[in-house]
Amino acid sequence: MNWDVVFWKIGKYKADLIVNDLIILELKAIDYLLEQHENQLINYLKATDKEVGLLLNFGTKPEIRRKAFDNSRKNLR
Repeated sequence: MNWDVVFWKIGKYKADLIVNDLIILELKAIDYLLEQHENQLINYLKATDKEVGLLLNFGTKPEIRRKAFDNSRKNLR
């Protein structure tokens, strides 16, 4: 299931998967994860009311990275 999340004055983001309306899953199929992929997930967390995100890579070297960003640090509208 895809959810449309509208960013305030930024644009649109379509999540790969949102679990129980709590966790953003960002799916990749690349050789290895880079810092820019983690930053992408952190930006998604900052722009939504979700606090936890998992970055899953199904490429050559399967990887899982967990990121969290507390809602108390956000300016949610």
